[in-house]
Amino acid sequence: MARYIPFPCHADMAPLDISYLFEDEKPAGKHGFLQVQGERFVFEDGTPVRFWGTNLSAGACFPEKPYAEKLAKRLASYGCNIVRLHQMDAEWGIPNIFQCRRGKRLSNTSTYDPESFDRLDYLISCLKKEGIYVFLDMQTYRKYKEDDGARSTVLLKNNGAPYCLFDPILIELQKEYMRALWLHHNPYTGLDYKDDPVFVMSDIINEACLFGCFDQEITVEPYASEFRERFRMWCGEMGYAVKTDELDLADKTVPELNEFKNYLTHQYYDGMIDYMHSLGVKIPITGPNYTWKYMQSKVSQEIGDFMDNHSNLGDFLGWTEEGRYYRNWGFHERPEWGLGQNLRHRKLGKPFFNSEWDCTFPNKYRAESAILFASVGMLQNWSGYTNCVYAYSSFLENVGTVGKESSSCAIGGLGYREGLLSCWNDPAKTGMFYHGAIITRREDVRPALNKIPVRVEEIETTNDCLPGGVTTLVKPAFDVVVERSQVGADYHNEFDNAVSDDKCLVDLSSGEVRSDTGELYRSWEKRYGLVDTAKTKSVYGRLGCLDEVELTGMRVKCHNDYAVIAISSLNNELDLEHTDAMLLTAVGDVMNTDMKRTMAPDHMQPSDGTPPLMQMEDLGKAPILCEVIEAEVAIKTNRTNLVCWAVNAEGFFIGQSPIRYENGYAIFQIGGQHASIYYFIQAE
Repeated sequence: MARYIPFPCHADMAPLDISYLFEDEKPAGKHGFLQVQGERFVFEDGTPVRFWGTNLSAGACFPEKPYAEKLAKRLASYGCNIVRLHQMDAEWGIPNIFQCRRGKRLSNTSTYDPESFDRLDYLISCLKKEGIYVFLDMQTYRKYKEDDGARSTVLLKNNGAPYCLFDPILIELQKEYMRALWLHHNPYTGLDYKDDPVFVMSDIINEACLFGCFDQEITVEPYASEFRERFRMWCGEMGYAVKTDELDLADKTVPELNEFKNYLTHQYYDGMIDYMHSLGVKIPITGPNYTWKYMQSKVSQEIGDFMDNHSNLGDFLGWTEEGRYYRNWGFHERPEWGLGQNLRHRKLGKPFFNSEWDCTFPNKYRAESAILFASVGMLQNWSGYTNCVYAYSSFLENVGTVGKESSSCAIGGLGYREGLLSCWNDPAKTGMFYHGAIITRREDVRPALNKIPVRVEEIETTNDCLPGGVTTLVKPAFDVVVERSQVGADYHNEFDNAVSDDKCLVDLSSGEVRSDTGELYRSWEKRYGLVDTAKTKSVYGRLGCLDEVELTGMRVKCHNDYAVIAISSLNNELDLEHTDAMLLTAVGDVMNTDMKRTMAPDHMQPSDGTPPLMQMEDLGKAPILCEVIEAEVAIKTNRTNLVCWAVNAEGFFIGQSPIRYENGYAIFQIGGQHASIYYFIQAE
């Protein structure tokens, strides 16, 4: 039977601090503004960079000043060098950019609360000091009001999508918001936002689409009639004979309508990017930042300085007041687990960033996500990641459970915002954050040797990739290859060596995939995978079902059914064989005390072979419990004076695991008397 130990997370500190590995990169902005060089990001002085961090969402963007200092230090301790400031304009969050405190009626979204701006300014100055850059979102969840001059505001969804992409009034309101942010002067840095190199990336709008993503169909009047009239006039100019008055504006099979939506998408984004440049914004700006629609992917490749996408995997959308349903599925056990959808969005030769990634609580196997995302991202030569949600607020001192940040069953009408996505106190996420940061920022995993453009022969209009699902429906060429070679989609016949999207690039019948560098391997038949580099190594999956797993210079024998074990050198100059310090993290199941998970009713179970639906009957209580991972680890070393300390949630050394030396290997047990998820190994 599995053994569990309490492992609380503290909002104002991290158990270990690896920020010293990147001390030379402080303060953020010391290398000048971020620029694009081919498919990489570099700073003005030529310094290349990759980013690893998280999203501060809604109220978490406006902490009180004492906590802002602690928050910045905590993020830096975990190795983060970027924060995306997200959902600042969400009225359901508090504070927000318009109101610092709830009470007075919010009559418009065209004025800004001075205290909110002051808190935001101070947070940015704290992040900058700790070497943490900022991805500054523009419009995300703005709820327009009549006093703004917008129309049909009661019927508009958050951010006014999709009407905000073509309505002149809504576009002008967005420009006003951009002016308010980029021309704002931060008294704590002495710079206007547009002149501060702490800002490295920005977008125009979050998850808005004319092709029907998130059910953003064109139905609200007078916008729908105005769209139809513009389409009719455009068809006349183009010489197209389309019966526009009878057309369903959601029909994706009409080429002329798709072409018009492409045209409007270009007109909107190109115009808004030009406007930001006119304000003096100097940093890379992305176009459409998320889609599972092929038409949106095609047009997004032509817009902006870099490409951005979201990969929130884990099937959490069934988490509502009526029932809390989810699936336990691991990346280790499925051929295509979701990241492949990025490939048919990505364009080779252009920087690619993933501003939201996640595999959410209460998925039992989520601990492997940070390792896989980081290592596959570096294999693909991507520029980095921000995890979907760090937290939605700064009221965290009394939060003692995973998956429950708020006192309510929903925030903004969505059940998963009560804390399901919050990673700040989830050891399954924070435990591996250290290694994800090291893999990414230190580039421990090499880019794949081969680059393969995939020509998308025919745009799918009905068989789209779905968000947050267990599977992603992709062209055969994109299946699993994300773990083998660098791949991007060619919609515009730009690459002479492009392969057909119908060609399988990985033999799925083999049950395994190995990167062309040899550093990554995964077998969905044996249900495990590994990362094998000189400075970081990891094994993950159903390790208890295997005999000893062997990597280059490392052996692991794990007794738990499921575990993720990662070890990284804590010396940038030395590999694991020669280093004087290492961090080993071992995580399996993470849950709350007395948490009760059961199988959902039979009538709800899928019949398509996907994992069974689970039900959370009781979220449980504090403290958070971590499964003790029991394993024997052998690591090749030239040292004979290593000690292995278990480290608790407060950073204390709690006890040593004895080390013996055989044939050049240091061999030790984890999970014994002094059990933890962290083990600090150092030369005495």
